[in-house]
Amino acid sequence: MTTPPPAVLVFAATDPSGGAGLQADIMTLSSMGCHPLSVVTAVTVQDTTGVEDIFPLDAEWVADQARCILEDVPVAVFKLGVLGSLESIAAIAEIVSDYPEIPLVLDPIFASGRGDELASEDMIAAMKDLIIPQSTIITPNTLEILRLTADDSQEEDHQDLNLAAEEILATGCEYVLITGTHHHTTQVINTLYGREGVIRADGWERLAGSYHGSGCTLSSAIAAGLAQGLDIAEAVAEAQEYTWQTLKDAFRLGMGQRIPDRLFWAREDRQAGDTH
Repeated sequence: MTTPPPAVLVFAATDPSGGAGLQADIMTLSSMGCHPLSVVTAVTVQDTTGVEDIFPLDAEWVADQARCILEDVPVAVFKLGVLGSLESIAAIAEIVSDYPEIPLVLDPIFASGRGDELASEDMIAAMKDLIIPQSTIITPNTLEILRLTADDSQEEDHQDLNLAAEEILATGCEYVLITGTHHHTTQVINTLYGREGVIRADGWERLAGSYHGSGCTLSSAIAAGLAQGLDIAEAVAEAQEYTWQTLKDAFRLGMGQRIPDRLFWAREDRQAGDTH
């Protein structure tokens, strides 16, 4: 029999546009050679411009989805996105605690790109208390890391972000990748922190426009790298390269943000082979 690809279990909300959320995770993981397993935490009403509404699933349904698949399929990595409710956060924290050997990638999504709230302050506090201490790596942007550390009133300078990363690492989280997408700089600087300090800092050309699901893509790509056996620094490096390429080849599907092309490599191959 063919050896199956590594399986990554995603907890996330749906996105009808396919730009972000569970659909983005599934496409990214598939594109990077993994088999995506999915637990729906919430259903959203949204398009490429923003989120109109969100309907969290009952926490028992969330837990039952996860328990059912975990009893059947070996999981290489957990990937968490929008978690839906305070009750679901508690249920998911309990589930992942039963599998401490499985790496956990958390994308702490608190709002849409337009600013639509997706997590209450109580949910953020629960995430920090229950999920982040169990995480292998979290991937906040600068706004998210400062909100997690209650420093959202401070200036987003380099020192503040260092201190914020240290605070998160002190909870038990192993690594923090702070993305610089919200800084007004010519390059996007993404910095990976470990308990020994900065592990790597990568600069990427800032592309014009805005993108729907870039954070989902990056975090899922990291999960894919870990599932494929890469160490954390290699997984972060490859995930950034992949994500930047998806953004470079992004397309305008609707009237809002661009959609990352997570299958850019397939279209490039087809175009290269087209002699007509």
